[in-house]
Amino acid sequence: MDHQPKFFENLSGTGKAIGVLTSGGDAQGMNAAVRAVVRMGIYVKAKVYFVYEGYQGMVDGGDNIVEVSWESVSSILQVGGTVIGSARCKSFRTREGRLQAAYNLVQRGITNLCVIGGDGSLTGANLFREEWSGLLEELAQKGKIDEEAVKKYAYLNIVGMVGSIDNDFCGTDMTIGTDSALHRIIEVVDAIMTTAQSHQRTFVLEVMGRHCGYLALVSALACGADWVFIPEYPPEEGWEDTMCVKLSENRARKKRLNIIIVAEGAIDCHNKPITSEKVKDLVVQRLGFDTRVTILGHVQRGGTPSAFDRILASRMGVEAVLALLEATPATPACVVSLSGNQAVRLPLMECVQMTQEVQKAMDEGRFVEAVRLRGRSFENNLNTYKLLSHKKPDAELPKTNFNVAVLNVGAPAAGMNAAVRAAVRVGITEGHKMFAVIDGFEGFARGKIKEISWGDVGGWTGQGGSILGTKRTLPAKYLEKIADQMRTNNINALMVIGGFEAYLGLLELSAAREKYDEFCVPMVMVPATVSNNVPGSDFSIGADTALNTITDTCDRIKQSASGTKRRVFIIETMGGYCGYLANMGALAAGADAAYIFEEQFDIRELQANVEHLTEKMKTSIQRGLVLRNENCNENYTTDFIYQLYSEEGKGVFDCRKNVLGHMQQGGAPSPFDRNFGTKISAKAMQWISKKLKETYRKEEGKVFANTDDSVCLLGMRRRNLVFQPVAELKTETDFVHRIPKEQWWLKLRPLMKILAKYKTSYDVSDSGQLEHVAMHSPKEAETGAI
Repeated sequence: MDHQPKFFENLSGTGKAIGVLTSGGDAQGMNAAVRAVVRMGIYVKAKVYFVYEGYQGMVDGGDNIVEVSWESVSSILQVGGTVIGSARCKSFRTREGRLQAAYNLVQRGITNLCVIGGDGSLTGANLFREEWSGLLEELAQKGKIDEEAVKKYAYLNIVGMVGSIDNDFCGTDMTIGTDSALHRIIEVVDAIMTTAQSHQRTFVLEVMGRHCGYLALVSALACGADWVFIPEYPPEEGWEDTMCVKLSENRARKKRLNIIIVAEGAIDCHNKPITSEKVKDLVVQRLGFDTRVTILGHVQRGGTPSAFDRILASRMGVEAVLALLEATPATPACVVSLSGNQAVRLPLMECVQMTQEVQKAMDEGRFVEAVRLRGRSFENNLNTYKLLSHKKPDAELPKTNFNVAVLNVGAPAAGMNAAVRAAVRVGITEGHKMFAVIDGFEGFARGKIKEISWGDVGGWTGQGGSILGTKRTLPAKYLEKIADQMRTNNINALMVIGGFEAYLGLLELSAAREKYDEFCVPMVMVPATVSNNVPGSDFSIGADTALNTITDTCDRIKQSASGTKRRVFIIETMGGYCGYLANMGALAAGADAAYIFEEQFDIRELQANVEHLTEKMKTSIQRGLVLRNENCNENYTTDFIYQLYSEEGKGVFDCRKNVLGHMQQGGAPSPFDRNFGTKISAKAMQWISKKLKETYRKEEGKVFANTDDSVCLLGMRRRNLVFQPVAELKTETDFVHRIPKEQWWLKLRPLMKILAKYKTSYDVSDSGQLEHVAMHSPKEAETGAI
């Protein structure tokens, strides 16, 4: 459906006043949301006010409600927690308290509120909105405000953003702070694993989540934990025996450590709490294993927000201001939320009611229902965890007599190993014999191929790089040899995990089908590259880890300049011709400009950027950040831009440059990449099983697949995971520059410019429609959501 782009220039905030507050428990990324609301608000010419200390500040008034400027939110993007404070507020729960709050807002003409908090804070905001006109009437009767004010400020608009590390809010895939909390948990788990390995210990880790098991579940998935306890899915009767058997089996398989993750709200099927101490005592008494408990506590709320949370919060903040500008007295209070990688608006109370339904279902012991109500992302996480953590005894496994090979192609990307582990384990569960190919297509041609077992991939999720080894070599020059190896090892299907080379490789193999029958087998590709330049997928495994590396480095670089004179940093990122890392890194690090190949620029634009920075540096702002994609322009090199800025900024600021290089490909994978790699790869393997059944010719006793739809790429598209024949993706590809012709993230470019104080056009066609919270059917969980 091609609609005319709609730009927000027509939406003016002149004469409007927006109040922004953070309430309830703090979460990393709240500051990024506050910054986006303030800057977008000022951009559309509205007045913006901080409400300090949440609802308490609204009730107390005075210096707690302050008008802010552009500079007020400078340098808060990388700070954890909330700089405007948050407090639990008893008085706001009373009508007197709300009456006082209404008075304080009317005094300043604030009739638009942006509330960043959990479901309690948002419910409070909605009640306030419903009572608003009554509160004003009462104030007028008491003579505190005049009738004019009652008319002028007759309606209160409310938009919510969910800031909660527990990810316990229905209707949104990810709440602000969840990804950062997972970073903290995974850092701890990775550190504990090394000490546990040394001593053959069992560790019981308690993570936050009183009513929601999301953090426990995803961290268990991301570190390959042996067992996980969550409130939505209590273990069956007799779990004590089952768990102990599993732990001792793992030890017998030479696994030196066991990790058990317990959500603080974990319960058994009779709604009795399961505590970390109880689990520890059980393991010690029954198995005599050396066992330790680690309670993570408030560490999970702390630290700097991850790149994902900064981008999420920035997108949500801008969307929230747009929602406030478009709100009418008739629109219900809404929440801006994320579905797939789409920003959506949902009615606040529908989300709150559904969130309360989950708790009700758990209280009443309807646990299957509770999992379903949590949403399809939660359900998929749970199903994938169950699939990968427990190996059935060999006698119970089906036997298909199919051999499936897995290989890595292209440059290493963090998360590749998690994808290989998931593929191997799902393949074994489905009854196939799994083979690992060492060193990509080159290794394949040389016969570097071996059978790989369930235990061989234990502990792989947290490893960076590619354990199987990976090469950029394409298969075209080895076709004969690869066909020989396929025949010798009787390979019936191929799973390729890699970047643009993997995509080209599959195109070459499918073209060679006419000559070699060996390639007439199902083949699937899972995108894994830091550049995120594979057509057919919005995300690639490894890009999130690289983005976090860039963001962390930018934070450090910016900090290195604090206390010195004004300074601008020019930073070069990887990505080939794809500007994803430069653009998203700029958004996450709060950069002033990002130069990318996809958006051509000339000397006039460079000049304008320098002048813009010079003007900014004359205010209280001390540091500038400019990102440049490595191939954005062959003549405007990083050195050229550095020299230009140095010359033009003389007397105002000095310059430094950094080329980030291969550090972007290294490091332990982020929680997102582990999780995404695991789930997408498990799904790809299930597709292979389905295709093998469909293409097996009984009379010839072999698999024969030569149609386009038997060579697919599995990618994330907007809200779903989709299998797409590689032949069909050809038209979407710019082969010269190795990028997709259309890229979703280019729509976020104006966002970065607005937050850096540039005048620009922002296409808001995708936003603005209020959707309803979808209750999904169990079928939908299979068809695609991440």
